[in-house]
Amino acid sequence: MDLQQLSFLVVGATFCLYVGIAFWTRARSTRDFYVAGEHVHPILNGMATAADWMSAASFISMAGMIAFMGYGGSVFLMGWTGGYVILAMLIAPYLRKYGKFTVPEFIGDRYYSKAARAVAVLCLVVCSVTYVIGQMKGVGVAFSRFLEVDYETGLLVGMCIVLFYAVLGGMKGITYTQIAQYCVLIAAYTIPAIFISLQLTGNPVPQLGLGSTLQGSDVYLLDKLDQVVTELGFREYTTDVRLSGLNMFAFTLSLMIGTAGLPHVIIRFFTVRSVQAARSSAGWALVFIALLYSTAPAVAGMARLNFIQTLEPVPGQHLPVEERPQWFRNWEKTGLLAFQDKNQDGRIQYHADVTRNEMTVVDRDIMVLANPEIARLPNWIIALVAAGGLAAALSTAAGLLLAISSAVSHDLLKGIFRPAISEKQELLASRIAMACAVLGAGYLGLRPPGFAAGTVALAFGLAAASIFPALIMGIFSFSVTREGAIAGMLSGIGVTLLYVFQHKGIMFIPGTAFLGGTPPNWFFGIEPNAFGAVGALVNFVVTFSVSRFSAPPPNEVRHLVESIRVPTRAGIAHGR
Repeated sequence: MDLQQLSFLVVGATFCLYVGIAFWTRARSTRDFYVAGEHVHPILNGMATAADWMSAASFISMAGMIAFMGYGGSVFLMGWTGGYVILAMLIAPYLRKYGKFTVPEFIGDRYYSKAARAVAVLCLVVCSVTYVIGQMKGVGVAFSRFLEVDYETGLLVGMCIVLFYAVLGGMKGITYTQIAQYCVLIAAYTIPAIFISLQLTGNPVPQLGLGSTLQGSDVYLLDKLDQVVTELGFREYTTDVRLSGLNMFAFTLSLMIGTAGLPHVIIRFFTVRSVQAARSSAGWALVFIALLYSTAPAVAGMARLNFIQTLEPVPGQHLPVEERPQWFRNWEKTGLLAFQDKNQDGRIQYHADVTRNEMTVVDRDIMVLANPEIARLPNWIIALVAAGGLAAALSTAAGLLLAISSAVSHDLLKGIFRPAISEKQELLASRIAMACAVLGAGYLGLRPPGFAAGTVALAFGLAAASIFPALIMGIFSFSVTREGAIAGMLSGIGVTLLYVFQHKGIMFIPGTAFLGGTPPNWFFGIEPNAFGAVGALVNFVVTFSVSRFSAPPPNEVRHLVESIRVPTRAGIAHGR
């Protein structure tokens, strides 16, 4: 059975599993649609949370970014994992004790204001739409290779599949689908890594293989990688920071607090029975996430080494054009890999100098999916990786779309504009909102502003600047007022968006330069994707400043804050 047939078989089987689960667990009430009936087991919820968390950015793009950024790519590992600890310890248990459906609902109640709730919805939609664009980029990359079509066609196919099972199942269907998707994606990520680590170092543990010597040599893998990248004019792999130490710190902090402010992850903790179950599921999620995140640096380093050695099989001798391998030709069909023989010597020259470099397109998001093909692993492994990449992109896209739809239907429509709407009408509105979100994100995904991980990093920055401070101050401060919270959220997300637009061009409009800004014009050398940390600081300062000159919150707000912070056996506020 050839690769194409095997890929269709493996991916088709996983899709049948997802659709079957979505149909079997389809939502029949708003409680099923929003919080899966609040009866998901902590271990299963931890697995679903891990799948929701490990998006296309984690599965497809993170290792690709690390492969080309080297040490500087560690911001993603430190930021995303560290942020999850903040979320698990300081936010998720308290919001679960609060006991309602959505993050904007908490903000509206805590800040005793429908306006605050509406602003939270606005921030949520901006963050989630930016995030889902990154997922759609991953969907397009994975489907384009799997179907051997161009990127745009792959994206359209992926949109239809996401729309079907997300709209049908709601949170209940998505939760159990994500459990299956986690099993697929973790197998698809670790099995090739084990094989490639054995090939290169003889060590079956990728995390250890990254620090081992190469097979039949006393040269360490990372030393060899440093050597080959510097010979091609690139900066050293193991020590190259991301622009500057301050930028690395700001980027890591932005990803950390952005993680703790993303509603599509927070709402996962509303699906369990109690605060204790929320804490337990957070612990299990960290275990499941660590399996992939600890493997990513090894995947990145080995993929970069194999990629370079494919283009230069003999040191100093470039690959003849006619001898480029089949994996290279396959990815050329997607438009995500391309070369131009500039000097007409019949060979492909890969170099950091743009005047000499003939690899005109090397999309970093292809590295994980192409890695087993480059290493010439068996076809069943290549097919499994395709299924894993699709599972990662689809699982997070579904969770994000649910967060958007619930914000529109539950927080805006029912919470503000039409409180008397029936449960059936609210459920219909949720599905319509989700369909509109899929179409909008798909359109923007046709013109992605960058690599999947880069686009997702921007979404984390927006969440860091807007939602995270409102949640932290709402939980741990009695004195923050509605005026302060509203001013803080608007100023935080406003200054971040202004910085991004100023230094990256106007997003999503064809023909504009998204990467228009240059480092000398950046605020203390902080790149736009890392500016969320500064936006969060602005949010905190504005919120506390405005709150000082506003009337203090009413007594019932103090009681609300006390009820979610004081441990009780019941564990849930409002009598639930």
